[in-house]
Amino acid sequence: MRTTLTNAVIYTSDPLQPTVDTVVIEGGRFIAVGTHPIIRADDSDVVHDLGGRLVLPGLIDSHVHPTSVANSRWHVRLPWTHDVDELLDFMREYARAHPPEEVPFLYFEYYPSALFADGAPTKELLDSAVSDRPVLCQDFSEHAHWVNSRMLELMGVTASTPDPVPGLEMFARDADGEPTGHLFESVHARFLDTMYDAMGWRPDDKVTTESMSYVLDFLGRHGVTAVFEAVIVDESTVQAVAALDAAGDLHCHYEGGVRFRTSDDLPDAIATVKRYDDLYGSDRVRVRTLKLFLDGTNEVGNSAVLAPQLSSCSHGDGDGAMQMGADELTQCLLTANRADVDVHIHMVGDRAFRAGCDAVEAAKALAVDDSGAWRIQVTFAHCELVDPADMHRPAELGVLINWTTHWSGGYFGEEAIEHLGEERWNRMYAFNAMIDSGATLAYSSDVVTDYELGRANPFFGMQVAHTRVDPEYPLDADRYPGSVRPAADSVLSLERLLEGYTMGGAKQLRIDDRAGSIEVGKAANLVVLDTDLFQAPPTHISDIRPAAVMFEGSVVFGGL
Repeated sequence: MRTTLTNAVIYTSDPLQPTVDTVVIEGGRFIAVGTHPIIRADDSDVVHDLGGRLVLPGLIDSHVHPTSVANSRWHVRLPWTHDVDELLDFMREYARAHPPEEVPFLYFEYYPSALFADGAPTKELLDSAVSDRPVLCQDFSEHAHWVNSRMLELMGVTASTPDPVPGLEMFARDADGEPTGHLFESVHARFLDTMYDAMGWRPDDKVTTESMSYVLDFLGRHGVTAVFEAVIVDESTVQAVAALDAAGDLHCHYEGGVRFRTSDDLPDAIATVKRYDDLYGSDRVRVRTLKLFLDGTNEVGNSAVLAPQLSSCSHGDGDGAMQMGADELTQCLLTANRADVDVHIHMVGDRAFRAGCDAVEAAKALAVDDSGAWRIQVTFAHCELVDPADMHRPAELGVLINWTTHWSGGYFGEEAIEHLGEERWNRMYAFNAMIDSGATLAYSSDVVTDYELGRANPFFGMQVAHTRVDPEYPLDADRYPGSVRPAADSVLSLERLLEGYTMGGAKQLRIDDRAGSIEVGKAANLVVLDTDLFQAPPTHISDIRPAAVMFEGSVVFGGL
């Protein structure tokens, strides 16, 4: 069937033809893109007059965690407060209302990262609220956790338990080496099977088509037609995605990443990537990416920074910690290049960013002799603090940058100031200089829990990045006029945001030959908006809703 959409303002993301008013679709692809006097609809089976509405290419969330969101729906949301006693009272009352027979393991989210600015949470404090079962509280950065004594006991964690990655993935300890109950990164994840075996219970954490659809359909209704799952937690994830695809119920392109931690486990991770892609890969489903967490977070104080951190709880020698140095990372990149597997790297500190650039530069120089050519794509995710001297390097090295747009305002508050100081805090989340130098940016939501799924709406992310104001977590207006997060000139234009949400994301997922723009021959993925993005008040961009979302020529959400 041949379908024509006409009388529209169609933003193509194609620099050779930025705006048109008519497209013709057949066989799931665009067969004509242009203006109505040139493109005639006479021989189309269906013609839709869009009444001047704005049409965008299908949007891409290029760093998100559908599995984690799907598996978090049993977690318990804490009240948002900086009063420790209020949190303890809530947990105490919740435990009283839900005995261990009903809820054997209590998982609470979130407490503010700066809640314990004058110290650190302890197991004894949490024991005072709940001691009859394991309890975990996740901090707002999602990179630190607070557990009670029972959980440490069931995990088998004692003073003699080594830290998997000292300074980064580790247990806080007292003077005698005993774990205090404060955990960094997801160190507990290494011990959860031990705990579940000891309990004779485990949560139902296998992903199903229903649980995956819950997340992917939310994204789809908001205009997302391609996703990158930053960490595939379990094989059931790709099984579910492949099952949706086989049933005709997958309405997006899906790319997944497999985590590795060191050069030692890298070969196994590559083998897993290859196996998943061989078993479950299709035109819509691909698994061809490795994921590495290079450093921690600025809010917790374990980001890798060039100048020492200012807080007493900073890690290492005050410059944070990294999973590996530039030399080991170089070798990992060469190994990935030999296997033709892309690499996606979490980094937030300026020292981690520089080490990442140095490693890519070294690996590219060695690749010709090592394997004949440099073939892989490397993406740096987050890049919250970048030294001005390094802003030009992504463009020179061909590194893609992935930024989580809804973090651009006050989502994480001022927690990082304690560790970085005001001067560095004011330089965070700045990407215009990179774009000016020629770098490709892709944008994402990085949501990991059902608690924040609403923020995965791309138009919410666009609003925050375009205004530097978070409507849900505004900064103190008395200190920051208008609640605008410094620096005000780091706002991203709508044009730059659309570029990253379309072609930037398509390049990261390596689907730019068939998606990311409205061009002849590409998949007919598009979004018809109920409000013109360019005419909407900046503070109401998040209110925009797609009237229709089309994937490969079929309307999958809404209607024309």
